Amino acid sequence: MPNSDQTPTTLFLTAHAVPYTMHDYDYVSDPGKIGLHAAAGIGIDQQKVFKTLMVEIDKKQVVCTAIPVHLKMDLKKVAALFGGRNARMLGAEKAEALTGFQVGGISPFGARTTVPVVFDESILKLDRLYINGGGRGLVVELAPADAIRCVQAQTASITVDTPPA
Repeated sequence: MPNSDQTPTTLFLTAHAVPYTMHDYDYVSDPGKIGLHAAAGIGIDQQKVFKTLMVEIDKKQVVCTAIPVHLKMDLKKVAALFGGRNARMLGAEKAEALTGFQVGGISPFGARTTVPVVFDESILKLDRLYINGGGRGLVVELAPADAIRCVQAQTASITVDTPPA
């Protein structure tokens, strides 16, 4: 039986010579708040912990996006980034079939199907990134530059603009 921290994500990162550290936490199924629970569970600032969201553009192109857990994605920005008009969240069943991961455990690394990956541009300000490790209750910590490089991701502003406090 494989090591408990061996997931398609960790196998992918290892194959791409990306150093990472695995963190685990008690997974809580709370739609819309899974990432917040992950950040609290590993004791890391929410701005450094990213959630992975699968998006479908104009009902024909699927994209993997990753944004800080405390922010909301701007679907119009994601659609525009790929020359589309509309974007919507991919349904759980379709996301799981496409990635091979369970919802709550989807990672941009090691998915069954390769799709374009977009990280919110705030990743560029981080020294370390914490993101799903390919299973519920698992987070990998890695260098943002490695995360971008190994999946040939782009970075862009893809979150809802929040008014200044």
